[in-house]
Amino acid sequence: MSLSQGLGLIFDLDGVIVDSMPLHTETWLRYLARFNVPSDDLERRMHGRRNDDIVRDFFGAHLTPEEVFRHGAEKEALFREIMRPQLAEHLAPGAVDFVTRHAGVPMAVASNAEPANIDFVLVDSGLRRYFRAVVDGMQVERPKPFPDVYLKAAAELGIAPSNCIVFEDSPVGVRAAREAGARVVGVETHEALDDVSFRISDFRDAGLEAWLSTQEPL
Repeated sequence: MSLSQGLGLIFDLDGVIVDSMPLHTETWLRYLARFNVPSDDLERRMHGRRNDDIVRDFFGAHLTPEEVFRHGAEKEALFREIMRPQLAEHLAPGAVDFVTRHAGVPMAVASNAEPANIDFVLVDSGLRRYFRAVVDGMQVERPKPFPDVYLKAAAELGIAPSNCIVFEDSPVGVRAAREAGARVVGVETHEALDDVSFRISDFRDAGLEAWLSTQEPL
């Protein structure tokens, strides 16, 4: 089934295109252990947040911007080292087929992930060519849960936010997409989501294409 002209698709990265949460968790555990920093309630404190917020949360608000950047960059370099040999097996089920099937539809990625991680996943997976815009949390003043990344992605696609369908896996991301005025498909990779227009367990969900076919531009 085809998507109506005038609509666009915007994807979060982690938990949507790639199921990276387990490896991000493993990486943070390893990285924090290097500095003997407690990792209490790690998954809740990291999910959907930009790296600078996570670093300050665990290491303290007293860090200089340079120290925050260094911690974030070193943690993400470790993540890519761990992920690279197993990227293919961590791509979300059905995501590659879904994106390639909708080639030609205006599509973007909007994520709080580090730019180097976004590039790594999209290039190594072969998906980069399908996305007309890629927006990361460092390109906007306010990352998710604020709507800025989704507003910027919609603007770069040239489509009103109300005509964008966002795929999100976290409450923080759902809030950002809703505040942008977009329709939201909840990708319930790791948790159930509220306040979404439609929910799927992954992109193989038989009802997704049927639901998309009912969506019309406003």
